[in-house]
Amino acid sequence: QVQLVESGGGLVQAGGSLRLSCTASEGSFNSYSMAWFRQAPGKEREFVTTISWSGGWTTYADSVKGRFTISRDNAKNTVYLQMNSLLPEDTAVYSCAASRMHASATLPGQYDYWGQGTQVTVSS
Repeated sequence: QVQLVESGGGLVQAGGSLRLSCTASEGSFNSYSMAWFRQAPGKEREFVTTISWSGGWTTYADSVKGRFTISRDNAKNTVYLQMNSLLPEDTAVYSCAASRMHASATLPGQYDYWGQGTQVTVSS
């Protein structure tokens, strides 16, 4: 069982930046592809970005491409989400997820483990 713990959320003005972190409890972290999803109030969970086991391959949703960057440090069992040029529509609970079997997966059902989420609020 992998436990994922997110941190780094908060309140920021539009145009600002935040960096989210997600740390895994398991030592075989480098065998999982990792992703970030988000869910705004009244909306379905939305794919944001994913990164391969090695970190060499990333995929982004069109809505965040060019503004968000996913990265990982396997020595620290941590994946990061650097969010720049934030918009009010980026406001959501952001959750990280881990998949043992799928690479570049964009559907929530393809992920095996989830963190509890961290709130990101962008004010206009």
